[in-house]
Amino acid sequence: MIQITILAVVLLAAVAVGVLLRRHDGKVRAGAGIDVSESARAELLASVGVTGAGPAVLHFSAEWCGPCAAVRRVVANVTGQLAESPQPPQDIEVDIDAEPALARELNVLSLPTTFVFDTEGRERFRISGVPKDSDLHSALEPLTAAA
Repeated sequence: MIQITILAVVLLAAVAVGVLLRRHDGKVRAGAGIDVSESARAELLASVGVTGAGPAVLHFSAEWCGPCAAVRRVVANVTGQLAESPQPPQDIEVDIDAEPALARELNVLSLPTTFVFDTEGRERFRISGVPKDSDLHSALEPLTAAA
């Protein structure tokens, strides 16, 4: 009986830790508001296509990342829906293995990680995990309106 009780306690503890670690997965959170004009960051972002000329969705992925395919579909769907906007968003996918310096600069700790940049190149949102279509659309839509 004691062994079953210990097993139940261990399982409950493991579930609690898992829930705490995953509670931000897929949530759209406000970004740090860091301006792309900071030279090192600006150069790294410009090298992958985030120039501040319009809103951009930058998502880090890797060949070995399973959930990254879902992010790819969500981002393509949402940017496709907003393609006729006055300032349509760019869909920029970056392989974390090919751009480790940019991943370090943006403090990417896990995959998939997605960023939304505004028309001035400022980080507006950061999403860890797979975003929901509706959440990403809501975050991007105001950024695509004419200035």
